[in-house]
Amino acid sequence: MADFIQTETRGTTGVITLDRPAALNSLTLEMVRAMTAALRTWRDDVAIRAVLVRSSSERAYCAGGDIRFFHQKGSATATGGAALVEDFFSEEYALNHLVHTFPKPYIAMMDGVVMGGGMGIAQAGPQARLRIVTERTKMAMPETGIGLFPDVGGGWFLSRTPGQLGTYLGVTGEVIDAADALHAGLADVFVPGAELVPLAQAIRDGADAVESVRACADRHASATDPAQSRLAGQRAEIDRHFAHDSVQAIMASLAGDDGEFATRTLATMNKRSPLMMSVTLAQIRRAAALDIGACLRMERTMVRRCFEHGEVIEGVRALAIDKDHAPKWNPSTLEEVTTAMVEKFFASAWPDYAHPLRDL
Repeated sequence: MADFIQTETRGTTGVITLDRPAALNSLTLEMVRAMTAALRTWRDDVAIRAVLVRSSSERAYCAGGDIRFFHQKGSATATGGAALVEDFFSEEYALNHLVHTFPKPYIAMMDGVVMGGGMGIAQAGPQARLRIVTERTKMAMPETGIGLFPDVGGGWFLSRTPGQLGTYLGVTGEVIDAADALHAGLADVFVPGAELVPLAQAIRDGADAVESVRACADRHASATDPAQSRLAGQRAEIDRHFAHDSVQAIMASLAGDDGEFATRTLATMNKRSPLMMSVTLAQIRRAAALDIGACLRMERTMVRRCFEHGEVIEGVRALAIDKDHAPKWNPSTLEEVTTAMVEKFFASAWPDYAHPLRDL
């Protein structure tokens, strides 16, 4: 067992508990490796019928990757730090693929903050997933705010949300709640936060994991209504404005609408990296035609290009290191972003036979 990860088997269920509460369970390379090892073992163990992934804290399921690590190591090429960043993303994306293709029920208790890399270890494949949200859930793919893009398979699951919801969530990085997540198809059931500990304990005591979750969710089915969610109420506006295939056109559409949603969304987008919003839009449009393996290979190329460019280093500096919240984006305006700049993020750094995720 690695630091910050607890693994155990109880009856027919394998249980992973994320236990790095001071950092909101932000993932380290060692955590990625520990999860991968456990899941690979349980995948091939006929005695294990389901997997439960939970947090030791109600504050967060997982807030993403450790962005301070990205800044420190990504800036330290002379000491080999960049190699550790490369290892992290290769192994994290391989873990995301393992989660997505896991052949047994995969239950994610998405309580508290669920962002970035936390989504990558929650959005399992549709054949076996059971994604739980609570009244404390705060979900987002906020990467354009730190000069990155919605990775960990984000292109795949965002492009498969209804209408233009995924485009909106990926480009803006907007935070959503439980009802929104259910409406967008990014969660399956609602369970009150107070029920999670006894539910997990019942599963650990031998209760059938899937039946227990579904029975608990059924008892609280009336507690949240996705049809009354904020996203549901904004769906027509989101679909109209975010159907365009350039960020310039999206922002022009928003600028021509004096409604509260358009005004607030435009203000949010003006804070994001102009380049990475454009890259994200292109990513989501391309991912709609890709399977999960191809999507993760594309994102692995994209993250290499992102660190080469340096936008993410600057974004993390402004958000988490100096905390001045004044990133110097490059380019600084959307008008300066060219098609060639965007296309460079999709030009593979490896021939197909040498791609680090070639076997997915």
